[in-house]
Amino acid sequence: MRSPRLSWFNVVSTFFLLVVVVVTLYPFLHMLAVSLSSDVHVMKNTVSFWPKGFNLNMYKLVLGDSQIWVAYKNTLIYTVLGTLISLVVTSTGAYALSRSDMALRKSFTLLIVVTMFFSGGMIPTFLVVRSLDLVDTVWGMVLPGAVSTWNLILMRTFFSGIPKELEESGRIDGLNDIGIFIRIIVPLSKASFATIALFYAVGMWNNFIYPLLYLRSPDLFPLQVLLRNLVLAGSASSGDVTSIGGDNMVIEESLKYATIMVSTLPILIVYPFVQKYFVKGAMIGAVKG
Repeated sequence: MRSPRLSWFNVVSTFFLLVVVVVTLYPFLHMLAVSLSSDVHVMKNTVSFWPKGFNLNMYKLVLGDSQIWVAYKNTLIYTVLGTLISLVVTSTGAYALSRSDMALRKSFTLLIVVTMFFSGGMIPTFLVVRSLDLVDTVWGMVLPGAVSTWNLILMRTFFSGIPKELEESGRIDGLNDIGIFIRIIVPLSKASFATIALFYAVGMWNNFIYPLLYLRSPDLFPLQVLLRNLVLAGSASSGDVTSIGGDNMVIEESLKYATIMVSTLPILIVYPFVQKYFVKGAMIGAVKG
């Protein structure tokens, strides 16, 4: 059996991908190392990607803050509720557009695609949200961005690739359009649903523009707003050390990095569980056979 040839393309591609991996992982590893290092090493700026003077004081401080848990609860509510609403609206709209017998299908598709390049803008969107009394509510977080045009087109292409004979067999068994969608299309589209759900969930988890625009009550703030306020407060501070409770000294950099790690890890833990669907769902939905 002949061994694969070693070409310059393979060498350059491998080297480039290794550089990308290092550049991507180093900031994450650096934040993790700083958050787990002792105050002395952090103040001396001697921590790179490995903790020095291992301690969990910053994580005890972060997890002991009641605001973190309130923000966690809000973020989970926005992510779960927003992802469910987005999947329902996107999948039903995509299925309708995938039907060749739908009236004005091409016209509706063209109108939807136009929104990928032109939008009303931030101020008109805010005025619409305010006129619907969605400001400072949970619905103001999950409804304005419920549909992504790209995800809608991706899912529509996926549905278009499902054999029409399956729909015809469903009609013979007495199913209507809703029954065909629920009993035939959805079970055959698990990979596509998992991929689109990941896109929506990550977007909702990392979103802080909508909270800044539509939320007023601190009790409704998600993790990203809490992170933003913490980073801005640390940037505006004149020193690197903050006194808490009189005697306890807290390194602001360690505190910020520990908060970032606490808010980032959950979405990273979810990713491996849907990774097996990711490539399959994205590729099948992107290429029509």
